[in-house]
Amino acid sequence: MWCASLPRRLLHCSPSLMKKQKGKTAAEQRWLQRQRKDPYVKASHAQHFRCRSAFKLLEIDDKFRLLQPGRSVVDCGAAPGAWSQVAVQRVNSAGTDPALPRGSVVGVDLLNIPPLDGARFLSSHDVTDPATQAKLLELLPGGRAHVILSDMAPNASGFREMDHERLVAMCLSLTDLAEGILLPGGSLVCKYWDGILARRLQEELSGVFGSVLTLKPNASRRESAERYLLARMYRRTSP
Repeated sequence: MWCASLPRRLLHCSPSLMKKQKGKTAAEQRWLQRQRKDPYVKASHAQHFRCRSAFKLLEIDDKFRLLQPGRSVVDCGAAPGAWSQVAVQRVNSAGTDPALPRGSVVGVDLLNIPPLDGARFLSSHDVTDPATQAKLLELLPGGRAHVILSDMAPNASGFREMDHERLVAMCLSLTDLAEGILLPGGSLVCKYWDGILARRLQEELSGVFGSVLTLKPNASRRESAERYLLARMYRRTSP
């Protein structure tokens, strides 16, 4: 998961620190003001999530029930780990409820991911690297996942179309990952930024999934071009 350097430093700061705006640029001050007013930021603190993005996945899963106890999940672009936190809770990978099946959560990111009980992380790993896929096969029960999650995104260049194209390319790379690790009937959730290649991305996913839906969770800011694709009923193209 990509986060700008300023939000990564200040997301979990106390209100007193967030009031210290002297010396900040106008953009930084606007970001601070928005964070202070954001109910999802406040809720993430209260519920001990690492990032407000947890509520995007919670909303998707509440509706579609992808993350059920006993299932195996791969979280791509996992840092700082908020989506993995949700997955751990939902699939019972920490064994919190001994009466339920125990699932598995594996997170991957180029960045460092702080440890999380119930998840295994591959920090400093590129999810498109065949060596990373080989490690995933070792870590996943039976070498297969029920769900692939992706909230990853490239570092913003400031050029909207370029960033859109780069993120679509990252999403398309997940079809190769799915071929290697996703169980038949499995699901994929991936973030993209709306733009001219969005239709192509949806068509590509429709070629290997029985259902592809576009989602805009409430926690995704209204002014943002951020969208999510939910692809379900995976059809494997190779043994």
